Amino acid sequence: MIDMLVRLYDLPDPTAIYQKIAAEGITLRRARAFEAHSVATFVQNHFSEKWVSEAQVVLSRQPIACFIATREQQIVGFACYDTTQRGFFGPTGVAEDARNLGLGKALLFKSLQSLLELGHAYAIIGGVGPKEFYAKVCGAIEIPGSDPGVYADLLA
Repeated sequence: MIDMLVRLYDLPDPTAIYQKIAAEGITLRRARAFEAHSVATFVQNHFSEKWVSEAQVVLSRQPIACFIATREQQIVGFACYDTTQRGFFGPTGVAEDARNLGLGKALLFKSLQSLLELGHAYAIIGGVGPKEFYAKVCGAIEIPGSDPGVYADLLA
C-alpha cells in the first residue's frame, strides 16, 4: 500500500468538524498513560495485533502521541502519529457503530495539527487504505515509489 504526503502548513480549518463531533456527545482528547491498557484493548478488539504494537509505542511517550474519541466513557475511535516513523500518521480507526459521524476526520486533524506544532511542514500517511478519503479531507497526495516503503519485509 502506498504512502501519502500532507502539507501541514495548508490544512483546512477543522473547527466545524470538531463542533459536529461535540454535538454528538463525543469527546476528542489525548489518551492518558493510565488508559494505555484500555486503548490497547480497544485496538485489539476492533483492529489488529500489529496496530496494538504501534499504539503501545506512542502510549509510552510524553506527551502521548495518540488521540482518542470517547462517548459515555467508552473509546469509539483512536489515531496515532509518530509511530512507525517520525512524522507518520497512523494507525487510526473508528468502531463500526461510530462510523459516519466524522470521527475519522476529527482524529486525523488532531494528529496532523500536533505534527505541525512539533515543527513538521509535512506528514506522511503510511500504508494508506482509503486514498480517496485522505486526498479529499486533507489534500494528501501519493508518494511515487513508496509501496512497500518502510513496510517491506513484515513479520508474519
